[in-house]
Amino acid sequence: MKYTLLTNARRRLDERFEQLGPTGKYAVPVHGWVKAIRQALGMTTAQLSQRMGIKQPSVVSLEKSEVRGSIELATLRRAAEALDCTLVYALIPNRPLEDTVRGRARTFLRRRRTPVEHSMLLENQQVSRDRGDTEVEEILRTVNPRRFWDQSGD
Repeated sequence: MKYTLLTNARRRLDERFEQLGPTGKYAVPVHGWVKAIRQALGMTTAQLSQRMGIKQPSVVSLEKSEVRGSIELATLRRAAEALDCTLVYALIPNRPLEDTVRGRARTFLRRRRTPVEHSMLLENQQVSRDRGDTEVEEILRTVNPRRFWDQSGD
């Protein structure tokens, strides 16, 4: 079975992630985005609470929950709208998805090869060493990538 659709999907996502640039530029301000933007706009917690249709102590609680990382996305979206902002939610991989899958394919290949190499060594037979990317390419073409995640091998 060909997995070119998955490969193409990974490459398209990798291109999108590359356009976003380094993740460091998305670092959350120390007191959270809501408070930083609210203060930059010169808005009080009471004014934001009125715009959101909630009580003022709830805004303070909301800002604290954002800093703790326990805020709900729906609540953050409502706060963003009240601040005339757009909430952007993304999972940005630490390295290209294609590199991650290739790494898992290499691990899969090593796990599959280890028992055979052990038997050959016991019989004093020559063990052929890594053929490099050729084997990895073959694994990527012929093995369902879901199998790469069956066992830990990071």
